[in-house]
This record gives sequence, structure tokens and C-alpha cells, in this order.
Amino acid sequence: MARPRNRLIDYLVYLAVRVAGLLSHMSSPEMNRLGARWAGRLIWTLDRPHRRIALGHLRRSFPEWPEGRIRRVARESFEHLACLGLEVLLAPRLITAATWRRHIRLVNMAETVRMLTRQESGLVVLTGHFGNWEIISYMMATLGFPTVSVARPLDNPHLNELILGVRERTGQTILHKRGATESMSDVIERGGVLAFLADQDAGRKGLFVDFFGRSASTHRSVGLLATHYGVPVVIGYGRRLGGAFRFEVGIRRIIRPPEWAGRADPVTWITRTFTAELEGIVREAPAQYLWAHRRWKHRPDGTRAGGDGVA
Repeated sequence: MARPRNRLIDYLVYLAVRVAGLLSHMSSPEMNRLGARWAGRLIWTLDRPHRRIALGHLRRSFPEWPEGRIRRVARESFEHLACLGLEVLLAPRLITAATWRRHIRLVNMAETVRMLTRQESGLVVLTGHFGNWEIISYMMATLGFPTVSVARPLDNPHLNELILGVRERTGQTILHKRGATESMSDVIERGGVLAFLADQDAGRKGLFVDFFGRSASTHRSVGLLATHYGVPVVIGYGRRLGGAFRFEVGIRRIIRPPEWAGRADPVTWITRTFTAELEGIVREAPAQYLWAHRRWKHRPDGTRAGGDGVA
């Protein structure tokens, strides 16, 4: 049973985010990024439980790495998360139809744009907790292709309301995960774009597939929707580049219906395939992955990971 949340702390965190957002609009992108990185280092220092989870995940995912590299990448992943939070607040102002080319480089997007323009069928788009995953939906909406994102509400209700407002201003519609099955089907049936963060733990009843050499519980929703409606699965990413508020938004792979036709278990094949592609994306820039989230929370034998969250 989850512990009751501290309402005072939730509200103080919300106020801190609002103040940071206000200051960010008064500063240059370079200063914002520097400030966010220092905030990430502070979180790394103070948040021992999540620091322990991140270190444990990295040790098991990259057993060949020396300890110094593991600790550096783990710390940088905390800095990355703080930068992402700031970027979410800045995106509606910086990513517009007139200015997006200053901040975003598109890679391998032509085929996806063609499918969206023709509106031949619905489309499933997915990514993971890598880079700035929010920027993908912002970019698609800016290009005239709004998405419907399946998401879990944030635990902090004040932050959830704030982020929900930011998302909706950029053209997204949000579906809550719980009870969203019928609405997801409606989106696909009307030819819409349904977006997922597809690297979240799916609990004891999830489909267990390999992710960095360990079995990870994965939601079946993507595979079930794709096979039932015969729609492509697009695997994308939004990687932060070296400069302040610069990103590469690209398509890693498109999985098409003929690829799973005739397979004995197409849902499992699709799930294994997109999970392998997500791993490949993370391996290209490991410090931009959210290693502190409990990806391996559940084990195939039905038990949960230990107190450090590492399976």
C-alpha cells in the first residue's frame, strides 16, 4: 500500500517549479541549462534512494564499465532529468511554427510524415524515458499532427495540473492509463496518432522481454492495438544535442504489419522488437536515460525487486 503523500511538500515542490519557470523566462538558454545541471547535481547528492536505484541499474546494464564511469553517467542522468523539467516549461515559448528550426533537427522523418499526411490509418508512436520525450509530441503538433498520449498522472497533483496544461497548450490530448482502453481504440479507429512511453514496468501480469540483458515487464497495449487494427508502430526519440535547447528528433524504426503477419505470437514479437530498438537508442547516449525509474520492478516469477528497486 502506497504511503500517503505529504501535501505541504507537494505544494512546496510545486512553488519551487513555478519560481524556476519564472526565472527561466528571464534568463538565456545557456544560463538555464547551467542552472538546471546544478539542480540535478543537488538532487543527485540529496536523493539517496533514487541514486542507489540508478547506480544499481547501470551496474547490471553495463557490467563491463568501471565504477567511475557508472557513477558519472548516473550523476549526469540526474542532471539530464533536471534539464528536461526546465525544457518542458520553456517548450511552448520556444517550439513554434516560426522558430522550431532553430532548436530541432529532424532525422529520418519523411516516411512518418507521409503516413500522417495521407491519413491512411491510425498510427502508434512510442518512445522511452530517454532524452526529452515530451519534445516529440511538441514537434508533431507544431508540424500539424497532434497526438493523443497515454500517460499516468503525476503523483504530485499540483505538478500534474501544471504539466497537463503545458502539454495541452502544445496540441496534445492526454489519456489516463487506467480505464483508457476504449478511448485508445477510438483514437486508432478515427485515424489518430496514439503515443506511448513504452518502457514502463507493467507489473506481474506484463509481458516479460529482454531489456539490457534482464527480463522487464512490458505493457502489451502496443502489440495488441497494432495487431488488432493492422497499424504501423513508429519508434521515435528526442535526443538532446550539445547546445542549449537543441534536439535531434528522429525515427529509429517503423514496424509494419507485414513484418508480423504469420508469426505464431505477433504481440510478443512486436514487444520484443520495439524494446530492443529502445535499448539501442539508450546505448547511443546512456546519460540521457532515466536510470532512476524502476524499469525492472517486477520479476517473471511474480516477485518484486528488492528495496533498491533493482531486479
